[in-house]
Amino acid sequence: MTERIKQSLRDKKGARWAILALVSITMATGYFFTDVLSPLEELLIKSLKWDGDQYGFFAGQYSFLNIIGFIVLGGIILDKLGIRFTGTLFISLMVIGGAIKAYGVSQYFNGGGLGYDFFNSFLINYEPSVKVATIGYAIFGLGVEIAGVTVNRIIVKWFKGKELALAMGLEMAVARLGMGGAFLLAPRIAADISVYKPVIFGVLLMLIGLLTFLIHCMVDVKLDKEVVDEKQEEDEAFKLSDIGKLFKNQGFVLIALLCVLFYSCVFPFMKFAANLMSNKYGVDAETAGLIAFILPFGTILLTPLFGSFIDKKGKGASMMILGSILLIIVHSIFTFLPGNVYLAYIAMFILGVGFSLVPSAMWPSVPKIVSENRLGTAYALIFWIQNIGLWAVPMLIGSIREWSNPGITEQKQQGLDVVYNYTNPMLMLVFIGIIALFFAFLLKSVDKKKAYGLELPNIKN
Repeated sequence: MTERIKQSLRDKKGARWAILALVSITMATGYFFTDVLSPLEELLIKSLKWDGDQYGFFAGQYSFLNIIGFIVLGGIILDKLGIRFTGTLFISLMVIGGAIKAYGVSQYFNGGGLGYDFFNSFLINYEPSVKVATIGYAIFGLGVEIAGVTVNRIIVKWFKGKELALAMGLEMAVARLGMGGAFLLAPRIAADISVYKPVIFGVLLMLIGLLTFLIHCMVDVKLDKEVVDEKQEEDEAFKLSDIGKLFKNQGFVLIALLCVLFYSCVFPFMKFAANLMSNKYGVDAETAGLIAFILPFGTILLTPLFGSFIDKKGKGASMMILGSILLIIVHSIFTFLPGNVYLAYIAMFILGVGFSLVPSAMWPSVPKIVSENRLGTAYALIFWIQNIGLWAVPMLIGSIREWSNPGITEQKQQGLDVVYNYTNPMLMLVFIGIIALFFAFLLKSVDKKKAYGLELPNIKN
């Protein structure tokens, strides 16, 4: 038995790191598309007549299909039917949803093309382009979130007992590179003229991501043939009672709560970050995108470093506490300190550090709490809870911004040089960060009582 396991593909460094590279590229293309419109809100306001409520509604519906339960269904499918089927299905949904979103913002559709009159016949306070783009974004959001669950499961499969946190950190770093690429490239591709071009570019990238995942599948078939016993464990029938057992697990519940609070302070914020930079610091769209790029750039450098530290030294629960503290500091800077552009650069870098600490510690902690053959469902449940925040918080930010700035959007649509005040939306994020810090401390306390091993290294000697 021991000899057979030692000869498996995942014990060959080249093979497992190649797999990591393939699935990381897939997620990078998805993350690019997730934020491709984030630095273009001013152009959406001017060219497609969106306002803060409509943009917040659009951004929030990324999570709609996930929060009504489809992401949990995806996790069950993952545990029952495996990573290859699940990944191929939902990465394909990423592409389909992306194509629908691209059609919604296209010149053809908004010039009265196929379906325009129908989408203009209901919810008349929302532009037809918002409705179509939102449908596409919701389908894409379902696809990319379950793709993320699947990729986490793949990394555990190939790296458990090895460089697990480093591998997850590197995957997140490459994914954030896609996110950063959106903030850097989208304004340049759009060139203050068309939001369609960067969106369709993102769809083409996702087709490349689907291809790299299919290449991974071919290698994964060979691994499954080598590791028969573990494959049988993966195929063990799913029981509905397993969901109840997960919610009785204190460590699982606290990680899920910390996840939704922490990510709600980052991803929804990034939907508005470039616009905040333009309005508070008076910079153009390209510079605003550059400032926002500091966050993913920081994670690219630091997440693998922190992941390697956790693999060798542990301290995962402590790192989640530190990351939550940094989150509060950053949003306090954007809330209370004056509009100095250098402060913006510094704050985004600090946020990048925090956004490296928490995920690099959080995701590798889940296999310490949950049995391996239920990881798909466990990750899916965490992502489901996370998506509740990703659905609600963007809409709250957009609504609070509109409420705090009466008449500003209308003046912007008329081409007037006016700015939004972001104090109230950012104050809300500070409050959410404080709650996240509380749960981070509570998680460390429970870890001491339950001996999950969150403070212990991942690499087994």
